[in-house]
Amino acid sequence: MKFTTLFTITSAFVPASGLHNHGRDSTFEWAPPGPDDLRGPCPMMNSLANHGFLPRDGRNVTLENAVFALNTGLNFHPDLATVMFHAATVANPEPNATFFTLGHLNRHNVLEHDASMSRLDAHFGNNHLFNQEVFDETTAYWTAPVLDAKMLANGKLIRQINSRAANPDYTFTRRVDAFSTGEVAAPLIVFGDLDTGTAPKALVEYFFQNERLPYHLGWSKSTESITLQRAGLGSEIIHNATSLLTDGIVTGARERRDLHSGLYH
Repeated sequence: MKFTTLFTITSAFVPASGLHNHGRDSTFEWAPPGPDDLRGPCPMMNSLANHGFLPRDGRNVTLENAVFALNTGLNFHPDLATVMFHAATVANPEPNATFFTLGHLNRHNVLEHDASMSRLDAHFGNNHLFNQEVFDETTAYWTAPVLDAKMLANGKLIRQINSRAANPDYTFTRRVDAFSTGEVAAPLIVFGDLDTGTAPKALVEYFFQNERLPYHLGWSKSTESITLQRAGLGSEIIHNATSLLTDGIVTGARERRDLHSGLYH
């Protein structure tokens, strides 16, 4: 099925009478998860479920509803959303899985990993609930009202250093580093300006702490479709900023940056 057809079908189930607040649908108003709802280590996926773009119970995330959620909620291009969906299905232990749950994303060292921006390492306990102390380590380096790539990269680096120093089971492979770079780029991609490599700190902090899209702070989704190429640009900005070398960035053949763009952790 073509994605244009998919969106035509899904939009038919959104009642026009529900539109308000700059075109947003009342169907997608935020609500906290219930006691039986599944949530994972990813604040963005949790937020999309809390708003009802994804199933609110966190179960049965299929290609169709993942593409719908990422496109409708964030204006991610269907090609990017499809790549992200297939990356997440590896967390489902069923062979040849065609869906995942947000709970599946909690499996350690599959997509979830050590040195998260806002979660404990699995060695120390709950690896999927927001942890303010961990987030404080990250945000100690967010030193201005407008975040830039260096601040975000410094937060990533200090979390790796602290995790390696304290966690006897610390694991951080090249693959994890690619994931982590995409995650740290997510604030630029979703809440910021890729052309300047900046994002408003207030929006990013509110999003992490509340697992809620910050509409009431003035945010709205990008008017430009976020493509694979745009997401890759965000990751490359963060990759370059994490270098501790002072004589410029060495470019060359590199493994492709992770394109889940921070949404799974």
